Amino acid sequence: MSRPAPRSIDDYLAALRAALAGEDPALIQDALYDAEEYLRAELAANPGISEADVLERVAGTYGRPEEIAAAYRDTEVKVTQALRPPVSKSPASPSLLDQFLSVYSDPRAYMSLFFMFLSLVTGIVYFTFAVTGISLSLGLAVLIIGLPVFIAFIGIARVISFGEGRLLEAVSGERMPRRPVHPGPHAGLWEQILGMLQDARTWTTLAYLVLMLPVGIVYFVIAVTGLSVGVALLLVPVVGIAQRMEWWLPWGDERLVISPAWFDTPVGWIFCAAFGVVVLTTLLHVARIVIALHARAAKALLVTTV
Repeated sequence: MSRPAPRSIDDYLAALRAALAGEDPALIQDALYDAEEYLRAELAANPGISEADVLERVAGTYGRPEEIAAAYRDTEVKVTQALRPPVSKSPASPSLLDQFLSVYSDPRAYMSLFFMFLSLVTGIVYFTFAVTGISLSLGLAVLIIGLPVFIAFIGIARVISFGEGRLLEAVSGERMPRRPVHPGPHAGLWEQILGMLQDARTWTTLAYLVLMLPVGIVYFVIAVTGLSVGVALLLVPVVGIAQRMEWWLPWGDERLVISPAWFDTPVGWIFCAAFGVVVLTTLLHVARIVIALHARAAKALLVTTV
């Protein structure tokens, strides 16, 4: 049984949302934004025609909600396949060692590690922005200027969250919206404020911005510690051999003391080099897993569930 033709933009969007039920929330947000943007542009371009007549005309050009939903599903499959990182050729049954070392051929592992370093900077910026914006909004609430300040603050927060989502998709591969949430028809100042206050995404976005500071500190400590330990272990045999052979040393005639002493032996050099590789490889695995989980948590906070 076919659905009745939508008689308003809200009906069209509701039908499109129903046709996309079960799909990724990011995909649904993109489809709803494109549809609403097109429909409202058509309505504005035809001021003398009723909304129902415009939708009837659009059904033949833009498409019915079911057709749009099918087109977005097909496009999503093609885009996902195109953006999927190339699979390196490996044996049919790779060994545990091959699986452990395969992280070096995954570009997302390096991007995840970079994101862990970057998260300290973004965490400080996000936390400062969120705390300052909330403080100004509450402090100026009794004044007329407090209302536009609050709207501007929430608007900028949503822009930041949109950019954060795009960054996380590039780093982790987690599907994020490529379109923001459509603002809808023009509304008065009070209607905008009430809409922001009633939108759960307003508060979850602010929570994400505030939480990024402690999360960023943890990520930065893990990344710096792991990278420092791994590189230091790899340098032990280099320094030990250079001092043993009395090669030119950049730190002068004084010898560096390697502790414990057995590290400065052939067996210790082999152990340090091997363990350094293990530490760095494990760090890349940890970074890839942690940022993948982070992206899923961010998606739950930043993307509207429809």
